[in-house]
Amino acid sequence: MTIDTGASPPTHNTPLALARGLLTGGVVGTSLAALVVGGIVKNGPLFATGLALPVVYGLLFFLAGMPRRAREAAVVPRTALAMIERLEAVEGESSDIPVQFELTVAPDDGPAYRVGITQDINLVDLSDYRPRGVVVVQYPPDRPWRVRIVKRPTPEWEDRAASSRLDSVPGTVRVAAPPEGCAFGFVVLLGLLIGAAAVVLLFRADLFDRDATANPPSAVRPSVSSTSSTTAVTSASGTVALGPGRSFLDRGELDRAFDSLTRGRDTHQALTVVVRERLLSVVFSPAGTQSPGFTPRALPYDRFPALVEEATAALGAGSPRTWQITADRLTGSLIIRVVVTGAEDTASLEADGRGKVVRRAPAK
Repeated sequence: MTIDTGASPPTHNTPLALARGLLTGGVVGTSLAALVVGGIVKNGPLFATGLALPVVYGLLFFLAGMPRRAREAAVVPRTALAMIERLEAVEGESSDIPVQFELTVAPDDGPAYRVGITQDINLVDLSDYRPRGVVVVQYPPDRPWRVRIVKRPTPEWEDRAASSRLDSVPGTVRVAAPPEGCAFGFVVLLGLLIGAAAVVLLFRADLFDRDATANPPSAVRPSVSSTSSTTAVTSASGTVALGPGRSFLDRGELDRAFDSLTRGRDTHQALTVVVRERLLSVVFSPAGTQSPGFTPRALPYDRFPALVEEATAALGAGSPRTWQITADRLTGSLIIRVVVTGAEDTASLEADGRGKVVRRAPAK
C-alpha cells in the first residue's frame, strides 16, 4: 500500500546527480591511485596530490551546495502531530543519546503515514517520550521522511498534543527517502575506474621502468602460495589472502599475516591497512619520506572481532553481510573504521588506536 505525500520524485538519477556521482568516483579513484603510484615510484608531488585532492573536492562540494542548503532552509516546515509507536535508545557517551523512533505522523491536510527516524534526546528528557505518546513534529513539505520531533512546541501545539489521541497506521503505509538506484552506483564506479586508470596510464613509464630496471631481483618477493593462504609483498604494498573456511577474525590469523608481510620487523611503517573476511592489504610508507605512518603490528587487532560484532548489531539479524576494517593516520592520529554492509543497510563506527569506539553511525 502506498500513499501520496506530495514528495518530489527521486532526483538521484537526474543528469546533474549522475554527473556529480561520476565526478565523485573520479576524485576517489584518482586520489587512491595517486597515493599508491606515488608511493611505488617515490613521487612526492603525486603522493601529496592524492592526499590533497579529496580535501579540495570536499571544500568545493560544500561551497557549491550552499545555495541549495539556503533554499531548503528557507522553506517553511509543516507541523503535525505524531504518535510514538516504539522507541529504542542507542548507547552513547554524552548526555544527548541517539534514540530510534517509529512514528505515526498525522498531518492536518493529508493521510497519516509511518516513518522511522533517529534523533538525539537528552537523558533528562528521555522519560517524556513513551510508546503511544503524542508529540509535535515538523518536516519539509517535499521530504516527509525527514521528520524531527519538536522538543519545545508552541503552547497551541503543546495543548493539541496533550489532548489528542491518534490511531496507528499499518507498517506498509511507510514513507522513506527514495533509493539512489543502480544508475547512480554505476556511474560512481565508472568514475572511480576512470580516475584510477588515468593516473596509472600517465605514470606507466615510471611504473614499468621501475619494475624492469630500478629494482634488483631481491627487492620484490615473489608470491608464496599454499592450500591455506597466498602472500604477495613488494617494497610498497603487501596482501595476504586466506583460503576457504578461514577468516582474519580467527585468533592468530592477523598476527601470522602481519608477520609474513613485515618479516617480523615492527619498524616497517604502513600508510593504510585494510582487512576483509579473507583478504588483508597493506600500503607501506615510501622509504625516505615524512609521510604519516604506523606500525601494523601495533594495531589492536584483538579488538577487531568485537568491533565488527558491534557494527553488525546495528543491522539486526537475518540478512547476509560483509565487513571491512580500515586503519590509517592521514589526519595525524590513528583511526580504525569498521563498515558492515547488509542486504539493504550499512552501519559503521570509528575507533581510536586502542580499539575504543569514538563514533557510531546507525544503519541507513
